[in-house]
Amino acid sequence: MTAFNKNNPFKTPEGYFEGFNHRLMDTHSEGNLSLPKKEGFVVPDGYFKSVNDTIISKLDVVETKVVQLHPLRKYYYAAASIAAVLLVIFGLNLPASEAVTFDSLAESDIENYFENNDYDLSAFEIAEVIPVDELEINDILTNQFEEENLIEYLDENTNTYEELNLEDYE
Repeated sequence: MTAFNKNNPFKTPEGYFEGFNHRLMDTHSEGNLSLPKKEGFVVPDGYFKSVNDTIISKLDVVETKVVQLHPLRKYYYAAASIAAVLLVIFGLNLPASEAVTFDSLAESDIENYFENNDYDLSAFEIAEVIPVDELEINDILTNQFEEENLIEYLDENTNTYEELNLEDYE
């Protein structure tokens, strides 16, 4: 059954495609090809020389206004260069920050650092790192220890009197 299309006036006969492949192979196997010796289409002499002029003459040519795509480009470049110059000027005038040294740290910062960072070091291991020959008694006694704080610290951090090397005089 062939479908009829109003826009397409061409029709194929019933059963045309069913045996088409066999008929085509039979024709080629016999060597009996009936191809035309001449081309079926002819172009008039000088057609391609005048076709361009003919098409242009049929068109209505209207001059259009040319619009620049980047009319503000020079202003963008100027603004970018001014911003770069200002950045360099202010960048060079900034005061250099001082390098952080051990002396510039507050004692509370150092204490907080050792309290918040766990190194699994005992008091004896830390004492081994401190150079004893450079240590003076005044370095230790510069902080006036309050007796209450000292007793509270020793009470929390020692278990026996032997750790303190104290003799019991009672």
